[in-house]
Amino acid sequence: MPYYICLRSLLFIAGLCAATLSGLAMHTVSIESLLLEMVDRDERARFPEPAFTCKQASSYDRASVAKDQPGWFGNKDRSWFLRVERDRGRREFVMMDAEGPGAIVRFWMTFSGEAGGRGTLRIYIDESPVPVAEGRAFDILSGSLVTGAPLAASVSEATIYRRRGHNLYFPIPYAKRCKVTYESEGVHEDDYGAYRVHEPGTEAVYYSINYRTYAPSVKVVSYSEAELKKNKGIIASTLKQLTAGGRTLSAESAKLRLDASLRPGESKTFEVNNAGAIQHLAMRLQAENKEQALRSTVLEIAFDGEKTVWVPVGDFFGIGYKQIYTNTWYTTADEDGLMQSYWIMPFAKNCTITLSNLGSQPVSVTDASASIKDWTWDDRSMHFGTTWRQYTKILAGPYEQAVDLGYASLEGKGVYVGDGLVLFNTGYRWWGEGDEKIYVDGEKFPSHFGTGTEDYYGYAWCRSETFTDHPFIAQPLGTGNFCPGYSVNVRMRALDGIPFSNSLQFDMELFPWLYSRLNYAPTAFWYMLPGGKNLSARDLVGAREPVALDRADIYPPVLDENLGVEAENLTWISTPAGSFTYQSHDTLPLSGGVQLFWKDAEVGYRASFGFNSNIEGVRSLTGVFTTARDHGVADIYLNGKKVFGKLDLGSDEPGIKTVKAGPVNLLKGRNLIEIELVRHAKGAINKSNFAIDRLSFE
Repeated sequence: MPYYICLRSLLFIAGLCAATLSGLAMHTVSIESLLLEMVDRDERARFPEPAFTCKQASSYDRASVAKDQPGWFGNKDRSWFLRVERDRGRREFVMMDAEGPGAIVRFWMTFSGEAGGRGTLRIYIDESPVPVAEGRAFDILSGSLVTGAPLAASVSEATIYRRRGHNLYFPIPYAKRCKVTYESEGVHEDDYGAYRVHEPGTEAVYYSINYRTYAPSVKVVSYSEAELKKNKGIIASTLKQLTAGGRTLSAESAKLRLDASLRPGESKTFEVNNAGAIQHLAMRLQAENKEQALRSTVLEIAFDGEKTVWVPVGDFFGIGYKQIYTNTWYTTADEDGLMQSYWIMPFAKNCTITLSNLGSQPVSVTDASASIKDWTWDDRSMHFGTTWRQYTKILAGPYEQAVDLGYASLEGKGVYVGDGLVLFNTGYRWWGEGDEKIYVDGEKFPSHFGTGTEDYYGYAWCRSETFTDHPFIAQPLGTGNFCPGYSVNVRMRALDGIPFSNSLQFDMELFPWLYSRLNYAPTAFWYMLPGGKNLSARDLVGAREPVALDRADIYPPVLDENLGVEAENLTWISTPAGSFTYQSHDTLPLSGGVQLFWKDAEVGYRASFGFNSNIEGVRSLTGVFTTARDHGVADIYLNGKKVFGKLDLGSDEPGIKTVKAGPVNLLKGRNLIEIELVRHAKGAINKSNFAIDRLSFE
């Protein structure tokens, strides 16, 4: 063989080896590579390389087996484990056991019970009998045993510590296998663990672990003390960058002005006719009704001819329809009105940004711009997209009255990267007991099945305290968590983004503890390769719907077309003794499905409620009430005049009681209903209950 041919062959082989080694180096996963990925917004807009799946281990109720079987909305989402292991005299409950190569990318826990959180959490890697992390769960997840804030944090800081959600976002890579266990004398043992939490010294364990799995050929450098020391600098810089927000924009970016004055029904479109990527969006909205403008002004973006973004402006920026403060890695807003986004949105040829006013008032869009930077489009580049809709005045309740609501339904190849939820709760109980259920690539059973809506969003125990300034989770407002009001939850996925090759379906249970109506509006954020499909229709009706600012906007306290008023529509004024709620009943055929329930009423006290009427005059009154063993005897007054005297609702069995009153004087405008307990239920000493279903005027 001639020398030059031999030399050429050797050089060719050497080149192949170098390329192979380079490729392997590119595909090496480590603490360093994962932290760099976490803060690289550009990389989020490309399909992952090396590819991986993301799944979840959690304590969801194992009674949830299939949609068409009882238990699908089971709520004993605590202390369910894979198995119990005994090791060197220890009894360890296995929470997760996954074959590698892979990485834990999000770890959330909370606890209840007298001994809650005092047990020992251990993380074992690569078959080693010695854990790489061992300590109290609090110290590992939100303390400083692994890392510092914000990658280890408990929220909300305004919440008492034992009621917080504890979140670890620091990646824990492993080459072969990862097992997570919890040891506690407070956890009873049965088939999977235990769920008896009312005995002294016991605890219940709630957990959710998101983890990646790579192909066997991917090299992973496992988590270790040596790796932590080696990457001390990059860990510190990542914590600093995430805390500061990492919002430095490309100096070469071009700024496209988006200011517009929009009449009702008007749209304005702005175009970019070259390749690039939106790296920053900013705007303020000005209108007489600012809340409605935030919901009825819609942002629409098309990339390379594909319309992938359609979302109300306020929901896109993570605040919904109230101008409140929020601050995450991808969106910020301040109370002065400036809203900003840092999602990277690439396009190969062109982009159009459209602002539409779907409302009935003029809206001014000011201080508005899009910063466009250079982008080299490749076969991993993806289009950014959103899914939004409002489930308006949707009726749901606990257990079998719960419903699965769609966040997103996608076909194609891409990554699910986050979501937000804006709602108005009308009940006087927690609204968000429901679990997330995420199906990837046609799964029959979801690979992500959670333990509660608040757990999904990083906090715990229905807490209403606000929190933001965390890069990936926020509750900018929680006033509607326990009583009628407005709540906003946000989760921006970091390393826990969910890739899909063919499809993704995200359902969230709506499981309020009180059967009631809500306005419930989720926004989903995702990336897909060109040609992907968002199967959810644009909700024009929902965007035009008047926003709810008061319970009466969903339950109007006015006489209906039949001159009647449902008790759940009565406006609460005062309850000087006991408490009241609007509640459903498992067996009684309540009109509208809900009754007004005065609990623990005391003799001599009056509860007051109101309603409005568009007519006036003398009418006959019929009241529909419910009876039960613990219901007492009451007088009922309409506008100061007694209309039902000594109404006895006591009964051995629950039932419906319809009672007619004599002529009553109905006022135009505000009318006052007062209920005074005059005698306790038979056998009761200090307190009794009272329930009313409907009032009708003829």
